[in-house]
Amino acid sequence: MTFIAKGPLRACGYLLSCFLLAGVQTAHAQSSSAPAQAGNQADLDAKLRALTDSLEQTRVELSESRAEIRELRGMLEQVLKKQGGQPVTAASAAPQPMQDTTSTGEERPAQIGQDDWQIANARVAELEQDKVGSASRYRIKLSGLVLLNLSGVSGQVDNTDVPSVATPPPPGAAPGSVGASLRQTILGLSGLGPEVFGANTSANVQMDFFGGLPAGYVSETSGLMRLRVARIRFDWTNTSVVGGLDVPFFSPNTPTTYLTVAEPAFAASGNLWAWAPTIRVEHRFDTSFSQIKVEAGFIDVPVYSDQGAEERTPSPGESSRQPTYAIRVSANGRDENLPMSFGVSGIFSPQTYPGNSRVSGWGTAGDWKFPILRRLELSGQMFVGRGLDGFGGVPTIPAAAEYYDFGVPVTSTLEQITIFGGWAQLKYKLNSRSEFNVAAGMGGRNSSEMRQLGDVNSQVSYLSPRNQMFLANYIFRPRSNLLLSPEFRRLRTYPVTGTPAIANQFGLSAGYLF
Repeated sequence: MTFIAKGPLRACGYLLSCFLLAGVQTAHAQSSSAPAQAGNQADLDAKLRALTDSLEQTRVELSESRAEIRELRGMLEQVLKKQGGQPVTAASAAPQPMQDTTSTGEERPAQIGQDDWQIANARVAELEQDKVGSASRYRIKLSGLVLLNLSGVSGQVDNTDVPSVATPPPPGAAPGSVGASLRQTILGLSGLGPEVFGANTSANVQMDFFGGLPAGYVSETSGLMRLRVARIRFDWTNTSVVGGLDVPFFSPNTPTTYLTVAEPAFAASGNLWAWAPTIRVEHRFDTSFSQIKVEAGFIDVPVYSDQGAEERTPSPGESSRQPTYAIRVSANGRDENLPMSFGVSGIFSPQTYPGNSRVSGWGTAGDWKFPILRRLELSGQMFVGRGLDGFGGVPTIPAAAEYYDFGVPVTSTLEQITIFGGWAQLKYKLNSRSEFNVAAGMGGRNSSEMRQLGDVNSQVSYLSPRNQMFLANYIFRPRSNLLLSPEFRRLRTYPVTGTPAIANQFGLSAGYLF
């Protein structure tokens, strides 16, 4: 019993002695390492302060990022609301969690957040709105002008929609008229093609509804579609080749008006304008002061006709088996905000009429456009020649109202008469939305030659030797795609003998561009 009791006591004493010895050694070790711990504590405090500063800077940047995200989210909500989409909510805007690939070892596609989907859908909807379908992979662009014209005429004119000459009033005729029309609405398509032989290719087409009047109750206000312009371009750095139905390249300027766009202003008063099949080459020379352009080409000269025809017969120009030749040299400014150009042209037009009667038509023309002041611009054109009646510029409508069976006035007799004319326009741009235009033009024929040839061909005596027009308009664009333009015109057409016929036109044009 005694042995058993003393054994545990000795064991407890031995253990207690060990614990005390360990405590003494630990205390000694702590007392010896105190200086080292003090140094480590200072380093630790410095690191903690640096980490605290970094965390504070991160917190500030995170707060700014959250504010920017909220601002962007608000902007996105406004855009989606305008486009008919659903607003972005906090729940829907939360990004989807990434797939865990560590457990399976397989790569899975990342989940796209709701914000990304909505932005992508909005962008696709925008592109789909701008896209026009095409059989090729190249982009096609649709454009146009929906144009409403309201006009009142005092006197008698040849065409109430686009009057070009004034005519004497027949007995019992009304002193004037009032009407409206949308026949001058224009539709256009343009496209960019591939690069061919180092040239950028492009094409455009324009159509309106001025191709004639259909039969029926709406014949006076509805029109048939007509091809205005259809051209193809090949553009190199300094050279261009253009072909198609186009405006005369020797007559690049036209008066500014929205009252008549189916035919430009002064179409019978000094403006050469008729669209015709054309092939031309343009080369550009850059100088230190301006850009010099040389243009040369072939034109299938048009023939005036006041009656429609189902079958096309060769024109006098086509019967000569030669096209009309033209060349133009011009100097052009480099400032797009202040356009400037001066051009001189030469025209040669061989023609053959029934009976193998040959006429060598010719002409020379000059055109200009330059700024007088910062907001004031002067533009215009003048010409003289023979055999150019098909390009307009002079009246081809009989001046005598009682003579209805006039037929085609472009005859060998008519082409022997010298024609001349021109127009000038003064434009004042008040600002980007408002501008004023004042213009005057005159086109006519040599009166003495008309009197001499009137005995040979009686039709000549029914033409006007001189036609004048004056216009003034104001163009207001409340937005880039809207326009309003009131306009006043005065026409004065002279007969071979007698007093001139006078007519006034007041009009209002409203257009929407797209």
